[in-house]
Amino acid sequence: MYELPVGLPSELVPLSWLLGVWEGSGILDYTVGGKKVTGEFGHRISFSHDGMQHLNYSSYTWLEPEAPTATGNPGAGATAGAAVPLMTETGYWRLSRPQQAGDPGPGLLPGVGPAPFQTAEAVETLRNADNGFDIEVSLVHPGGIMELYLGQVKGPRIDLATDAIVQTSGAKPYAAATRLYGLVDSHLLWAWDIAALGEELRTHASGRLSRVS
Repeated sequence: MYELPVGLPSELVPLSWLLGVWEGSGILDYTVGGKKVTGEFGHRISFSHDGMQHLNYSSYTWLEPEAPTATGNPGAGATAGAAVPLMTETGYWRLSRPQQAGDPGPGLLPGVGPAPFQTAEAVETLRNADNGFDIEVSLVHPGGIMELYLGQVKGPRIDLATDAIVQTSGAKPYAAATRLYGLVDSHLLWAWDIAALGEELRTHASGRLSRVS
């Protein structure tokens, strides 16, 4: 049975089942301009906390040896027996609520007075009408894309949809996304749909991960 780590803020208990390092594989399946892009990739996710009211998140993916990036074509730069780095992302996950005087920020400004929502009873007041908790997830990709997701956690399931996407002038077109995470038989299952490169929102990737620490 998974035990809550010592020092976990009460506000993170609804997200606590994500904590740890997860590793496994996933399937890429996306169609761009009528061309189907498929392949298997390795995936490692880390969720951690530092005593503050958010989870730290990082994700690293790699193409498996000789994994195809398009039907009939091997991965770019792939060689037999060698994995190819694919993509990374980093960010923060937190319950969605107005920031209060006791919260730090903006910038390096410290909070004033006691930190809010320090007890389970206080956190329960944040439940939404669906008996879950609204959450915010901010993610950054190295290719010049930043995503803000809004959604909810309800038990061992999380549903997210982009509320805003910020892109640099050199980023590839990326318009919207949804993500789904669930804990099933002690495995972290996830699915990611995107609208990118002029295509409408559609299936992009999914995976199954096991907790390794």
